[in-house]
Amino acid sequence: MTDAFLNAIGTAVPAHDVHDAFVSFAATLLPDDRLRRLFNRMTERCAIDHRYSSLVPGADPAGAALDRDGFYRRGRFPGTGARMARYEDNALPLALQAVRRLGDHARLDSVTHLIVTSCTGFHAPGLDLLLLAALGLRPSVERTVVGFMGCYAAFNALKLARHVVRSEPDARVLLVNLELCTLHLQETADLEQVLSFLLFADGCAASLVSAAPHGLSLDRFHAELLPDTAPLITWRIGDNGFDMMLSGRVPGAIADGLARAAPRILEDAATAPPELWAVHPGGRSVLDAVQNALDLPPGALADSRAVLRAFGNMSSCTILFVLDRLLRSARPGASGIAMGFGPGLVAETLRFRIAA
Repeated sequence: MTDAFLNAIGTAVPAHDVHDAFVSFAATLLPDDRLRRLFNRMTERCAIDHRYSSLVPGADPAGAALDRDGFYRRGRFPGTGARMARYEDNALPLALQAVRRLGDHARLDSVTHLIVTSCTGFHAPGLDLLLLAALGLRPSVERTVVGFMGCYAAFNALKLARHVVRSEPDARVLLVNLELCTLHLQETADLEQVLSFLLFADGCAASLVSAAPHGLSLDRFHAELLPDTAPLITWRIGDNGFDMMLSGRVPGAIADGLARAAPRILEDAATAPPELWAVHPGGRSVLDAVQNALDLPPGALADSRAVLRAFGNMSSCTILFVLDRLLRSARPGASGIAMGFGPGLVAETLRFRIAA
């Protein structure tokens, strides 16, 4: 059967670094000193230096608006319709940046399939059709949208691309993972929701999957549903944007679940021990939980931690940023495991190797 390879990755983020402004604004939403002190401790430990957004930060985080345009104005945070309009305006330009960074690998005239993932916006005609027109892809390109799956959606897109290539060896599948997470901040005094000001960011990754044996091979996918964890991550459409609930119990649940699931995730590891680890950086505590649960050496998650520090959590596209770093530095023949988490809780994993 034909093997499938992730041949190339292009990444892009918006122009505006908003991390410091978001953190400063978030602290002003908390009503008492105790919560602010707790938030400040989390800020010091978050291991994030930069995050990017289509929003331009305002000059005064303690002022009436978070951003220069007043999209987030105290007492008047936007409704869902305004957020979706902003998504529609900003998604395509960022996606095009990422696709162009594929460079000569893209060969857009030979693309046969397009897969788009996003959980932060909806409109129709959708981003898939806008990309088809803007990139000059053939009208016959087969399009699939993987929607509202959260941080592990890229794994499901890669699975689908692998199935396509294994059934159609001449297929060239373009994947676009795009998230505008900063369109869903909430004006609230709830600490768990305020933490989204500390963690989430915008970004896009474009990648190409085909049977050409270069990049990294997509060898084996495996999903683990962690029992009794469904309420810990939820993502629902509300009147004022999408409402996320991200429980502080998530890292502990991941650690416990991975400890039990390790024999299945690490199947075949005795004959080909993984040298490389690409874990979705859902946060510093999530990376620590994975490292401890799987007893990984100190530097095993260096690429994941570097992406977290430089970009924050960009939901579904973040794991591609990590794999891009690995592809640039790993030796041919090295084997690895990629891993991401999302609502369910589900752990999605991929066994791969760097092609010679």
